[in-house]
Amino acid sequence: MVHRLESLVVRHTRRLPSVPGPAGQGDGAARQFDVALMSVGYKLATDLLEHLSGLSEETVVDIAARTLETVRAMVGDHVRHNVYFIGFPADVPDTYEFWQRCVAQALADDATREGTLDQLSSGAVDLLTLPSYGTYPHTYAAMLAVHDELITAAGDRVTVLHLGGAPDDEIGALYLSLAGSTTPLGDEVLLDLAALARHCVDGPQPEAIPVRENRAVVNRARLEAGADLLLDTVTDVLRLACALSGGDVTLTAPTRFRSLSRRDRRALLAGLDTVVAASPAKQADVAAHREAFKRLGERLHAHEYQARWPHAADVFAVARGEREARSFDSRVEELLGTGDVTGAVRLLTAAPGKLFRSLDRLLRDCTTQEEREAVAAAAEQVAEQASGRVLLSVREHLHNRTEKHEDDDGRRVFVNRLGRAWVTDDTRAPVPTAERDRLIAALDAELRRRLPAPGHLLIDPDVLDVALPLSGRATTAGLGVLPRGSLSPVDGELLRFFVYWKQASRSTDYDLSALLLDAGFQTVGWLSYTSLTRIEGEHSGDITDAPDGASEFIDLRLSAARGTFVVPQVNIYSGEGFEETEESFFGFMQRDADQRGRPFEPRTVRMKSELRGPGRVALPLVFARGDDGGWHARWLHLYLRGNPNSNRVEGNRVSVAALLRGIVQREPLTVRYLTDLMADRASATTLWDGTTVPGGPVTYIGLEHPDGLHPDSRIVTPKNLRDLIPG
Repeated sequence: MVHRLESLVVRHTRRLPSVPGPAGQGDGAARQFDVALMSVGYKLATDLLEHLSGLSEETVVDIAARTLETVRAMVGDHVRHNVYFIGFPADVPDTYEFWQRCVAQALADDATREGTLDQLSSGAVDLLTLPSYGTYPHTYAAMLAVHDELITAAGDRVTVLHLGGAPDDEIGALYLSLAGSTTPLGDEVLLDLAALARHCVDGPQPEAIPVRENRAVVNRARLEAGADLLLDTVTDVLRLACALSGGDVTLTAPTRFRSLSRRDRRALLAGLDTVVAASPAKQADVAAHREAFKRLGERLHAHEYQARWPHAADVFAVARGEREARSFDSRVEELLGTGDVTGAVRLLTAAPGKLFRSLDRLLRDCTTQEEREAVAAAAEQVAEQASGRVLLSVREHLHNRTEKHEDDDGRRVFVNRLGRAWVTDDTRAPVPTAERDRLIAALDAELRRRLPAPGHLLIDPDVLDVALPLSGRATTAGLGVLPRGSLSPVDGELLRFFVYWKQASRSTDYDLSALLLDAGFQTVGWLSYTSLTRIEGEHSGDITDAPDGASEFIDLRLSAARGTFVVPQVNIYSGEGFEETEESFFGFMQRDADQRGRPFEPRTVRMKSELRGPGRVALPLVFARGDDGGWHARWLHLYLRGNPNSNRVEGNRVSVAALLRGIVQREPLTVRYLTDLMADRASATTLWDGTTVPGGPVTYIGLEHPDGLHPDSRIVTPKNLRDLIPG
């Protein structure tokens, strides 16, 4: 268990805990460990190499084996990546020539000749019926044998692993960081938090757990350990019940409640009773999840304990409609329905978060300047009571609520908590300019007040255009993954996209594709299994079944790319969804034009992210050409509903173009915004050139943790960027 938690520390912090062990001559094993790490794009920091060198050889070998397993999985090198066309990217045939070859081979096979002839006579042949199509025609070893060694390039990725503290200290610090996060965590990170919470339940706890989903995960661990629960709303109890049933603690998807033990039933009922006894008005929260509470009541046998916990029984009576508990939102809606904006604002000051999330609507509902003044004044009055995440979300929203221009197509993009996206017409009236500017100034002032004095602020310029992670759903687990809306430069000549999937129980066919669009979002072309070669690059070939895992690749030469946008995507042609497979992930490599090597070379991987969203089409990111001719990546982490089967890039290009048009017109709030606010209180601000390291402590904000910083420095990278979000 401890080894697994140490692996979490490496994944989340790029720190290797200083595992105790006997002293010895481990320098040789440590150097071999460093060389092995460099083959997958990692290396040991100087102090970590020195620490390992002082341990026994046996201890170093044991640490190396565990750590290599972890980092290989992080980069996607824990599986075998084969290709259909053995020489890829060389010797990829023309699409129709390849199909004709498959047909010829089927005609030469006694078992398939008659069926193929029947299909030819009808004018169409199903590729999936051809025996040589869709399955690897060679072994993984045979594929490796035809590829030269990778030529080392200056641009190959090097991620530094740093020396951490004692294992329990590192595990505890990671637990406190995740549990106390001011922004929601993604599903994968919530699973990590659950493991950490069970281990750390008897240790130090965060001062506050502001995110309700995190609290549910921690409460489950506390319940299992017999510790007191952290409950202050009836919804906290519902989330805990979902956690106990292995369901969705975000309450986005319905949970099928399991039969709970007597201990768990009593704990949930006692928690409900205590919350409602302290504040009966909290019964009003039941309305938002009425059906879930009704189903939970049946599992808890609440009627059997009515005498002991009468307030808990009241909760389920509200859910069944036997008691009335009017919600706060319904009271607000009633006032707005009668045109009483001022009255609604007065009521909303009791719930600052709701007030700020309602600002756009309130200002649009105003009919007089007096009402607009009341809305702005109320927001200024309660700004210090709202969470930093809400303030930043509203600041980003107001920044994008400018008057429409000629190049704005009047469309809105919606993205739900699961990453599913859709586009619709924007019919909203504009927000009054004067109030918009006034509120932006008030938000800037309040956020500046909350940010800590950073001392010497050292900034990697490449991090400035990274979007703030205001939701864990805005990103996914993986290597080099940035929040939705982030921009990152692309320097290499060659991009190589890859997808890997391994089906769990039924035949599954994923198709990697790349759509090319011009500046007007019109289709220029695409690379896919229906278009294996183009001017821009090559496709590695279609694999249609993955019982042992399968990979597909696309090589794309940026200098040859026509148009302005390159949109890699993964389409589900048939079989299991992204959340059903045993494993599925997407990524891209960045190479120089003359680099050789295998189709998958871990040290050239720039990004690898899990595919674990809804829908049948995944859009991880888009590459865009700038006015200066340079390229950058914009991170999407989006999923389209698609069709139940037979999704292809040709079929979704219109919907992808419409979605992309709406996304590029929106500007997220980035690290640049926060560093500008922090710079006002910094003793010095330096844009780091990657060479000279300051001698004293700094607050460093960058894409990677560099080697050689003062040990008392505060380090912020995308892995803990949420720590910048004020509470």
